[in-house]
Amino acid sequence: MEIKSRFFQSPGTSFFLFGPRGTGKTTWLRENYPAALTLDLLSPEAFRQYSAMPERLTDLIEGNPDRSIVIIDEVQKVPALLDVVHQLIEKKKNVTFILTGSSSRKLKRTGIDLLAGRALKKTMHPFMAAELGSSFDFNQAVKFGLLPLVLASPHCEDVLRSYVSLYIREEVMMEGLVRNVGNFSRFIEAISFSHGCVLNLSEVARECQVGRKTVESFISILEDLYLAFRVPVFTRRAKRKIVVHPKFYFFDTGVFRSVRPSGPIDSPDEIGGAAVEGLVAQHLHAWNAYSGEKNDLFYWRTKGGNEVDFVLYGRDMFCAIEVKNSKSFRPGDLRGLSAFKSDYPEAQALLLYRGKEKLRVNDILVCPCEDFLKNLKPDEFFLENI
Repeated sequence: MEIKSRFFQSPGTSFFLFGPRGTGKTTWLRENYPAALTLDLLSPEAFRQYSAMPERLTDLIEGNPDRSIVIIDEVQKVPALLDVVHQLIEKKKNVTFILTGSSSRKLKRTGIDLLAGRALKKTMHPFMAAELGSSFDFNQAVKFGLLPLVLASPHCEDVLRSYVSLYIREEVMMEGLVRNVGNFSRFIEAISFSHGCVLNLSEVARECQVGRKTVESFISILEDLYLAFRVPVFTRRAKRKIVVHPKFYFFDTGVFRSVRPSGPIDSPDEIGGAAVEGLVAQHLHAWNAYSGEKNDLFYWRTKGGNEVDFVLYGRDMFCAIEVKNSKSFRPGDLRGLSAFKSDYPEAQALLLYRGKEKLRVNDILVCPCEDFLKNLKPDEFFLENI
């Protein structure tokens, strides 16, 4: 696959670069820092050497005084290296450290905050449509997602099928994150029914036959592995009774579809609708991260049944977005947005659908979802570009 330019930008100082495997972290680093001194902890030899003697990193850097960029790949494999990095950042002002990882769980337990203020935390996400340009295929993205690892393969479905099992084997089992991998595997299947839905922990617990606290722990593992995220409900100045539970999304719609069971009694529209909404969710998640986390992502749902899929709220942003998996627009589709606009008239409102026409109805912009995604770029007010 042709190497695509990414929206992710280096902050110009030492930083952590987190994100699931297959999102292109290593490719981005090779393209941007070809002369960097690189330590790959996925190498068994490197893992053994630096686990036994983390201070060996100091010797490595002293032996390569001409290298001003030092990359430590999969740093969570040897958390003890953070203490050494901390010391080196203080002593070696001319050296920039880039610490990559596909999990922050071990680092959270072993003092990642030691580097707070000295190494920023950044994340890499699946492709955004605007990064792919003319090669972006909306229907393919809804089906297979936008992981570079998947798009680079001629066998997208096979790669997706093995993706979650790879994480279970290499991250969950090897790192000892759960005691019972069978329970976690059942949980992965059960939680797939919550993608794009209000999260009900008790229902998920009953489905996979574990305790509610265990489900909460499993969801935290997914979040620490950057495989999923939760979207809280928007409650500011609420004029109606609002639900309290967050919504749940897998980080990539292709991964969602690969773990979501389907059969003769499963509605293709139900799965397709969740996939389209998830595709928008992952774009907004990446857009916000690459824009410097300037906005917060919410959803809105009243106990009376009015709902808006996404609410972006920040100093210069207040926008409500509803996503419909239909090729035709119906006035009834605006019900949730109209209710939101009634409570928050200062907000902009946007309805995304799979049709081709762009309309404005009752001060609500109705826009093709594909056009929206293609024009979504960091640090740009995207409604002006549609």
